Amino acid sequence: MPDRTERPAAWAHAFDEFRGRTVLVTGASAGIGAAVAQGFAACGARVAVHFNASAPESEAVRDAIRHAGGTAELFRADLSDQAACADLVDRVAAAMDGLQVLINNAGNTFERIATDRLDDDAFRRLVDVNFTSTFATCRAAIPLFRRQGQGVIVNTSSISARVGGTAGTTVYAAAKAALATFTRGLARELAPDGIRVNAVSPGVISTRIHSRHTPPDVLAKLTGAIPLGRPGRPDECVGAYLFLASDRLASFVTGQVLEVNGGQLMI
Repeated sequence: MPDRTERPAAWAHAFDEFRGRTVLVTGASAGIGAAVAQGFAACGARVAVHFNASAPESEAVRDAIRHAGGTAELFRADLSDQAACADLVDRVAAAMDGLQVLINNAGNTFERIATDRLDDDAFRRLVDVNFTSTFATCRAAIPLFRRQGQGVIVNTSSISARVGGTAGTTVYAAAKAALATFTRGLARELAPDGIRVNAVSPGVISTRIHSRHTPPDVLAKLTGAIPLGRPGRPDECVGAYLFLASDRLASFVTGQVLEVNGGQLMI
């Protein structure tokens, strides 16, 4: 942990603290995850780019980081499998000389299905990918963070967790709500160890989740409710993750869910 007596002038170079640290970003092949991976790499972090099925996209993220002079490695894992979550954390720590920051970003709606038509397998898949994977990666990382005396976790929730989602995404929204509550509870549990846990809650962001699963009329209605008048971009979420992961800027911030939604939800 950094010296809490550092002069305020050090804030000008706050993100330099990520130099030499290993950051694991799950779901980093596209959208917010890809932008976050590149953001940490731009700050000097060694980035573990996780993916499952999107190998070409993940390779493009890794190559973009390397082309810019950063360090990145690819790690494949199906995070719907709890054992795979633990294995991912172990592989990253072994291959990249430890792990200091865990960004749990993996998640998906898959498709819009009304609750009465959602079968058991689809239900479990939604919960496993959007909540259980975060639980399992956190569980695996906690002993490592304790041994190191250092560790930060930033999870990805969703505005859906607060508003219940839109038609056909009720279980997705419920899983993200569970993740937000888990974030707060875990932050309280790990505070005595000096491990901070927070979450970012994106609103309507232009990602392939919306391009694939949100009908144009629904997207237009959602956009109309945003005071800034447009969907956000993935890169506009990056600063929230960097801030929450920074020990210099956010050393007294834990158990928070930071909303990034253009004013769509004001609390």
